[in-house]
Amino acid sequence: MSRRKELLALLIGDFIALNGAWLIYYRVRMHSGWFDSKALYIAPSDLAPMSVMIYGMWMLTFLFFGLYRTWYIRPIFDEVVTVLKTLTFGTIAFVLIMLWEPYTDKAAAIKNDPRLLGLLYFGITATLVIGVRLIVRYSQRRFLEAGIGQRLSIIIGDKTRAKELALKVEHYPRLGYNIIGYVSPNGAITHPPESFQIPARNGSPVSREITRLGSVKEIEAITAKQKVKEVLIALDSGDHDSLIQIIGRLARTNVGIKIAPDLYDIVSGQARTREIYGFPLIDINPELQRPWEEAAKRMLDVIVSAFVIFLGLPVWLLTALAIKLTSKGQVIYSQERIGKNGGIFHIYKFRSMRTDAERAGPVWASKNDPRVTPIGKFLRKSHLDEVPQFWNVLKGDMSLVGPRPERQFFIEKLMEEIPYYTRRLKVRPGITGLYQAMVDKYDENIDDVKERVRYDLMYIESMSFRLDMKILFRTAYMMLKGKGQA
Repeated sequence: MSRRKELLALLIGDFIALNGAWLIYYRVRMHSGWFDSKALYIAPSDLAPMSVMIYGMWMLTFLFFGLYRTWYIRPIFDEVVTVLKTLTFGTIAFVLIMLWEPYTDKAAAIKNDPRLLGLLYFGITATLVIGVRLIVRYSQRRFLEAGIGQRLSIIIGDKTRAKELALKVEHYPRLGYNIIGYVSPNGAITHPPESFQIPARNGSPVSREITRLGSVKEIEAITAKQKVKEVLIALDSGDHDSLIQIIGRLARTNVGIKIAPDLYDIVSGQARTREIYGFPLIDINPELQRPWEEAAKRMLDVIVSAFVIFLGLPVWLLTALAIKLTSKGQVIYSQERIGKNGGIFHIYKFRSMRTDAERAGPVWASKNDPRVTPIGKFLRKSHLDEVPQFWNVLKGDMSLVGPRPERQFFIEKLMEEIPYYTRRLKVRPGITGLYQAMVDKYDENIDDVKERVRYDLMYIESMSFRLDMKILFRTAYMMLKGKGQA
């Protein structure tokens, strides 16, 4: 089952379950005789509009709690727990909005206790939603075991370790990996290519041949040509450098990365272990934030950006006037930068340097840079030159907190120097970040950039809404103290 079909099945299943739960609740509430139907009467004509409203509320709640992520490779228990958490939150909101009514009649108040009604609604909804999802997961599992909807996968490792991992994966077809070949850590491909045999699936007596597709040096071309979706790494525990190089190369592609569990000590902090159907693999580049944190982060971005832009408008107009009166050139400086997933956007700043600052080509800024204008020194030290970037945040090109966006010219250099650099491109760039909050200086050379990337990767691996708030408060403190670099 493809990701699109999985999502469609869940949406249809949830639609049936949630509307069915509401109709059953309505029947019990109004016609069972257990409750006072006159106290909180719902006319039959209101049933359809209320169903639409309630279904919309649940869809937003399910999205917020991440119930439409890919769950098939996770234990069903994890999904059930998340469903129960989501329904608990949603039912409390439902009770407060829909059911909490004041009663003058004490008998009616007891008979129509909103807590009891809430428990009834929760029980019906949980039974139907969990039941429907169990049916979807069971069907999905049966499809995968039949070889339908599996993801094209390759193994990186020598012939012995690749065969060992391939045999384990073949034993668990419900994982959804269709091994089509393996890639060796080094060496040129032989003619004919090396291969090994593994038992065919579905009880067929014919073995399946797994061929060597090439070496790691060709990994980007191999994944593109073979349309690979998942890469499983099976290296020896001592191949620390090789592992980091491989992850760095694969970070430029759009493939999932899993490694054998005995390599966990190599990438601690960069991976999260999850046991899948009794077969443990380590997920490299997992989801960085929970869906509710992503939603909260974006909401904060929009609210703060709008507040800063519109409330501070008189100050920004005076700043623009000061720039115009003290130096020639445009007030707003625009430059092409690379954003999330390699997307290109234009970043905006109040101009703090002369218009010919990069006449000889792109260069890093330095302390007491002679290219900085008189008003530019104040703007850079107070970070006010960054204010126009709130427009980038409002548009969605950037976030308040994240790695600073870089130019393509420097990214190409840094990718050669730092294998895992492209990991930074998995998130929206930010106006401020962990490095700016802790160190706060402009990059003057490649060593400064390497140090900043270390902080950026630390932030990415520890991303949370709470960490963002800490960084924002720390940045505000440094701005008030005037600790920026001029």
